[in-house]
Amino acid sequence: MNVAVVGGGISGLAVAHGLRSRGTAAVLLETSARLGGAVGTHARAGYLVEQGPNSFLDREPATRALAAALNLEGRIRVADASAKRRYVYTRGRLRSVPASPPAFLTSDILPLGARLRVMGELFSSRAPEGTDESLAAFGRRHLGPVATRVLLDAVQTGIYAGDVERLSVEATFPLLVKLEREHRSLILGAIHAQKAQARAKALLPPGDAPKLTGALSTFDGGLQVLIDALASSLGDAAHVGARVEGLTRVDGGWRLAVEEHGQRAELSASHVVLAVPAHVAAELLQPLDDALAAQVSRIEYAPIAVVHLGFDAGTLPAPDGFGFLVPFEEQRRLLGAIHASTTFPFRVEGGRVLYTCMVGGARQPDLVQRDEAELAALALEELRALAGVTARPTFTQVFRWPRGIPQYNVGHLERMAGIDAALQRWPGLHLAGNAYKGIGLNDCIRNAARLAAALSDEENVRK
Repeated sequence: MNVAVVGGGISGLAVAHGLRSRGTAAVLLETSARLGGAVGTHARAGYLVEQGPNSFLDREPATRALAAALNLEGRIRVADASAKRRYVYTRGRLRSVPASPPAFLTSDILPLGARLRVMGELFSSRAPEGTDESLAAFGRRHLGPVATRVLLDAVQTGIYAGDVERLSVEATFPLLVKLEREHRSLILGAIHAQKAQARAKALLPPGDAPKLTGALSTFDGGLQVLIDALASSLGDAAHVGARVEGLTRVDGGWRLAVEEHGQRAELSASHVVLAVPAHVAAELLQPLDDALAAQVSRIEYAPIAVVHLGFDAGTLPAPDGFGFLVPFEEQRRLLGAIHASTTFPFRVEGGRVLYTCMVGGARQPDLVQRDEAELAALALEELRALAGVTARPTFTQVFRWPRGIPQYNVGHLERMAGIDAALQRWPGLHLAGNAYKGIGLNDCIRNAARLAAALSDEENVRK
């Protein structure tokens, strides 16, 4: 069996690596001149900046296993302890997100009435079975309208940059739905889960504590370290500047029409993995299966601009905590900002300060169309208004992603069921990437590892 992996982002790289590490022949084809897709780190003018994802939570076994296989475990860097403090801009200023239920009751994150309503979650009801509910509807039933508009909206903004009224709660936060189904109340479910986790940990033999820290993490040279290691592991099996122009089903496999550096050729494979954005996958699928292509093409994306602003040492105080998020009801032009130099101090030289700002999203997509100078000025104006930043930056870097973050809106799970069913008509054809079953770095690596294992197992059965 040989596998053609189309797309050189983190999903495609992880699938190809997983296959080859199991002895399955695989080739990776990437249209652009570099590997990594949205993941990439740039060292410029004394700053280390990420063009897309900023970090990952060290809680996914597949990510740790990949790091170990690539000899990268020693290069993992955990965020500074202060990054545990996070803020939300609400009611005119930044307010600290409480770290515990007792702290929540005495905090000013929400008005008193809204905090009491959250505690009333103990008496909340379940949704009717079979309902694909929006995140907002779920939140209002469990937490009340104010907490939904402020806290729940802020949380999803930091992950999806979406519309809380449109996102599917089961597709975006499946654990919340699981807690509701099993315990009715999220609070009761969380208490039960904590007790179960403590019991499981107590049963572990001494010295067998899980290696995963659960901490916010990256690599010492940024996430590019992971991309470079994956690319190195693939060697000449990874092709850049290789555009797949068409797919044809043939007896026992697939034929791919490929244009690479001006030369056209055909490539045969027993399996094809489309690890490309949904709209690109839809273009390749359309000549094969118009109905499948239509389902894939309906997956929406939120545009995002990542704006880095760097300040010389001594020009402003180092910001506290990981950063802040801004609920949509505040009607600001900033989705939020990461205190990058506080979270990972090694990303700056000589006491400089680095803010990483997010602009756009599902509800303000037009902002991303502004040019880089306008976006940098907008981010600075917002930082001044929201966080009191008065200094002028001496470093700016802007990355724009017109199709930035897939939106798992209401109907996404039904659409995925339809896509999975349609793929059964095309043996050897697979979809991978953050458009389908998890948008985070950990999700992509976990799903890629599962797919690679399944394809390799199939090969072993044939043997």
